[in-house]
Amino acid sequence: MKLYKTFSILALAAASVAIAKNPTVGGKEMYPNKDIIDNAVNSADHTTLVAAVKAAGLVQTLKGRGPFTVFAPTNAAFAKLSAGTLDTLMKPENKPMLVKILTYHVVAGRLSAGDIKKMIKQGHGAAEIRCVSGGTLTAMMKGSKIVLKDEKGGISTVTQANVFQSNGVIHVVDSVFLPN
Repeated sequence: MKLYKTFSILALAAASVAIAKNPTVGGKEMYPNKDIIDNAVNSADHTTLVAAVKAAGLVQTLKGRGPFTVFAPTNAAFAKLSAGTLDTLMKPENKPMLVKILTYHVVAGRLSAGDIKKMIKQGHGAAEIRCVSGGTLTAMMKGSKIVLKDEKGGISTVTQANVFQSNGVIHVVDSVFLPN
């Protein structure tokens, strides 16, 4: 009887390890079989990003086949912008600038954190990443964290990496990138 209980406990432990939970972002589970937009709309931490993507008319693009790597700024990242900046960007007449900023957070292709770290190592401490906007980000390591420097010198840290989607991957970042 004791052997049976031990076996049952081991089998239950193995089964719970086999059922790996999907990552959560903004308090909601992110499903690898859903696209970037379908997952992002559920994150309480990305309501500003989702609203900006809608205002920029980029929903269908980010629901597309991809693959895309999206560096997704949180609501707190948008709150770091100068007062009134976000409201100004969200106006219809400023849509081209909003599109430029948002596409500066998107890379064509699926870059995992491991891929980015490998690029940084190959670049002897820094790697240039070309964004869909045409601009570049410089990826570096700060301790065990990936940090990204935008063209204006702003620094953002990847706070959650490798949130895989059906059409790419999201890396959550703590600042908004600003292109030249």
